[in-house]
Amino acid sequence: MKAIMLMFDTLSKAYLPNYGNNWVQAPNFDRLREKCITFDNFYGGSMPCMPARRELHTGKYNFLHRCWGPLEAFDYSVFEKLNQENIYTHLITDHSHYFEDGGATYHNRYSSWEGFRGQEGDRWIPRLGDWADHNTQPLNKPADSISRIQHLANRSQIKQESDMSSVQVIDRGLDFLQKNHEKDDWFLQLECFDPHEPFFVPEKYRDLYRLTETQDILYWPVYQHLSAEDKAQYQGDIAEMQKEYAALISMCDYHLGRVLDFMDEQEMWEDTLLIVNTDHGFLLGEHNWLGKNVAPMYEEIVHIPFFMHVPHHELNGQRVDGLCQTIDLPPTLAEYFGIEAFENMDGRSLFGLINQQKIPHQSILFGTNGGHVNLFDGRYTYMKASANKENLPLVNYTLMPTVIRGFYPENSLKNLALYEGDSFTNGFPCLKVPLNTSFSNSYEIGSLIFDHQTDPEQDSPIKDRELQKQLDQKLVQKMKDVGAPLEEFIRLGYEDTI
Repeated sequence: MKAIMLMFDTLSKAYLPNYGNNWVQAPNFDRLREKCITFDNFYGGSMPCMPARRELHTGKYNFLHRCWGPLEAFDYSVFEKLNQENIYTHLITDHSHYFEDGGATYHNRYSSWEGFRGQEGDRWIPRLGDWADHNTQPLNKPADSISRIQHLANRSQIKQESDMSSVQVIDRGLDFLQKNHEKDDWFLQLECFDPHEPFFVPEKYRDLYRLTETQDILYWPVYQHLSAEDKAQYQGDIAEMQKEYAALISMCDYHLGRVLDFMDEQEMWEDTLLIVNTDHGFLLGEHNWLGKNVAPMYEEIVHIPFFMHVPHHELNGQRVDGLCQTIDLPPTLAEYFGIEAFENMDGRSLFGLINQQKIPHQSILFGTNGGHVNLFDGRYTYMKASANKENLPLVNYTLMPTVIRGFYPENSLKNLALYEGDSFTNGFPCLKVPLNTSFSNSYEIGSLIFDHQTDPEQDSPIKDRELQKQLDQKLVQKMKDVGAPLEEFIRLGYEDTI
């Protein structure tokens, strides 16, 4: 058995022809509709990057218990499990967060790994010297941002397309396939940070959308809410930014095509599982927001593209609409390779859906730690906000007190306590660490309900007390089912249910 997972970061479903887009040039993504099963109701869970990858390893929701952080010492990783069962696993990535404090334990779970440097604010090329950026576009990242200056330093090493780190990921992936496609019992994860912002892309892809090379290229949006006046003022700029993003998708599409061509040439469709996926999408003006994390978890962010080719399966070339999530990938890989999945995963194997038409989930959860806790039951999305403006209590359960770059604040570490453990920690004790702030403030936005049948664009939130009571009951039960911590029930105003 052999499998390839080709993962792109921040790949929005609405920009792909497979999901109805008619202007983004992505012919190789379009090829997937014939070779793969296309999933129409696949969702992310824990946002953003590393929380999603923790789900990818463990099959468990991350965001209810912890913010951004490494794989924990008490976690079980499906890739480590594959190693133990003599399935060789290899990771090739340019996702720099793997190499930082908040992600440093993921890549070592594979049999081997390769990393390429330079994406976004990857602390790679020394920033000493003059890296001034004269781009004055107000929708871009602030000019004094350390990550922006770092990006400019990193770009000094990129002279041509082949120097780009995501291209090197594909190059090395093809090298692995060339050497090993006839061997058996391996899993290859090719992980490209593109099309994540900044939307830095060679001119030939920008030319596809008639974008001009100017000082003020709209390629790195500030995460923000736009007032009605801002939206009107910057409407043309937002349209240009969407094209910059599309240009980067077109580059990803070209290099996806190289992998698909190799599979054609070597007839790998006959014996190799292929997954093409992402962690989350992005907002580029929809709902008057730019970015992710700070905004409510709208469909554009959490409803993501997903494709899976299963050798000789009758559903290849067809679509399925069962409700699925990232947490379903570990049990799916375990079943494909014929090994036992971990007992207390929140996810369910996708083979139950495609083989027996067994829907993996009647309802799902998704969100960011300390933000809205979101429920989707197949019809309604319920975004439950904090019940208090302080957004407290906010507690993380961890043995690895790190964030993206650095550690938890001293006042949190001074007040931590030992927690006896539960099913989330696989029975191991851990640290219970109080936090004072989170990335977003759901209280200011309030709770929202959307009906996907009558309002698929999520333009008109519903005000219906009886419906909200019903959804509260569903959400509380779902949180109990997955072992959400006590503090989350209190933060959301559900004290009386526990």
